[in-house]
Amino acid sequence: MAIAAPPVLMRALPPPKYAVVPLPPAVLPAAGVAGIAGALVLPVDRPGVGWVLGGLAVAAGVVVADRRSRNGEASAFTWRNAGWAVLALALLAMGAVRASGWLFALCVAGAVVAGSLAVVGERTVNSVLYDMLALPVEAFLALPWVGRGVGRFAGRRDGVARRIALAVLAAAGLVGVFVPLLASADAAFAAVVNAMIPDLSGATLVRWCAVFAVVASVVAGACYFLAAPPRRASGDRPHQTRYGLEWTVPLVVLIVVFGVFVGVRLVVLFGGTEYVLRTGNLTSAEYARGGFWQLCAVTVLTLAIVAAALRWAPDATKADRLRQRVLLGTLSALSLVLVGSALSRMWTYQEAYGFTVLRLLVEVCELWFGALFVLVLAALVRLRPAWLPRAAIATAVTALLALAVLDPERLIADANLDRAAAGKPLDHRYLAGFSADVVPVVSARLPEPLRTCVLRRVLAADDTPDGWPAWNLSRSTARDVTLGPATACG
Repeated sequence: MAIAAPPVLMRALPPPKYAVVPLPPAVLPAAGVAGIAGALVLPVDRPGVGWVLGGLAVAAGVVVADRRSRNGEASAFTWRNAGWAVLALALLAMGAVRASGWLFALCVAGAVVAGSLAVVGERTVNSVLYDMLALPVEAFLALPWVGRGVGRFAGRRDGVARRIALAVLAAAGLVGVFVPLLASADAAFAAVVNAMIPDLSGATLVRWCAVFAVVASVVAGACYFLAAPPRRASGDRPHQTRYGLEWTVPLVVLIVVFGVFVGVRLVVLFGGTEYVLRTGNLTSAEYARGGFWQLCAVTVLTLAIVAAALRWAPDATKADRLRQRVLLGTLSALSLVLVGSALSRMWTYQEAYGFTVLRLLVEVCELWFGALFVLVLAALVRLRPAWLPRAAIATAVTALLALAVLDPERLIADANLDRAAAGKPLDHRYLAGFSADVVPVVSARLPEPLRTCVLRRVLAADDTPDGWPAWNLSRSTARDVTLGPATACG
């Protein structure tokens, strides 16, 4: 006699991951040491050298904890993990060079993505969005796992937790007694102590505790992922065996539309400014402004269509694969022309109305879109696009790193000063809103008294002294610039 299976809602739920996965003994010390290091060196309110030092502490904590937890087994880290980790640390290292707040915020976000992929390694069965945000996600999910481990450690019968607490308190007491005595006995030693130890106000202690919690959670989250990683995704693309008419007709229509647009653009290219003025009653700048954002939207939509076709369009037969290569290859090639058209329009617009951060960022995004279409053309060779999402993320992170190295605020200031030299107006208020990154070019190219007025506003935003963790090359160099009399600014 057959026995019916219990209803789904009546079945016992599997235990949560944190209750099943054992906590390796090395995780808590690694997270604690990394958290203390991060609390001491991270300047949370500004870019500084401490950010890359904190990143190194996190990376060292994860690697050491993982190696100690494997008991001689092969490490899960490969050269791919190392490459992503190097990218993350390079982005954090920009805090020691660039003073721009908006730029470094982007670098930190890029470092989080690169660091997550450094921990994840190969693709998992989860989405690429999870792989990109694995560190913050796992840091949150690891809280009950760490809490269970801390409870077991504190409850050990050998009293090791009590001995560690006593040792830490004794060391802190000795430092609290002897360091002030030695500092009062020698002025040079006192200067070193004052440079290394900030004012222990309530706000400083709160900041230390918050940074300790975040950094320790990130290390614990990485170890939580490595202790029981999800299954790896298969590199094989599932074949679609249905007839491809529903893909072929829309793609062909889109190719025809793009082809007509490219043909018109060629006419405009050869016709020049006179053709634009005659046909649209627009200046070149108005023509550029009126089409750039539309072309950006077209580029994004086309990328989504190409990604969907690579994922779901049929490729079971040789004819299917040939059709996919021809259609998607032609569409990608025409899209590269659209990207070039959008970039030319934005350049024309900037030459007419000035260069700004937003306009530079959208130009960089357009260049990235062009790189994605090149990657799509490469993926069409073998029709194995599984590597494409990671490659797209890598190009984005690399583009951000290249932008930081090139110093975008200096580039914008240089371009606007070139326009001013050609007789066009200069928005000096916008220039004064930049960070210390623009001080060298403004100091060298802007005439007095406007030079001093702009530099005083720039330096006023960074007048707070830097401790050693917040040391920054741009801010340090900018403070050595000689200014004219303040009365010249009114």
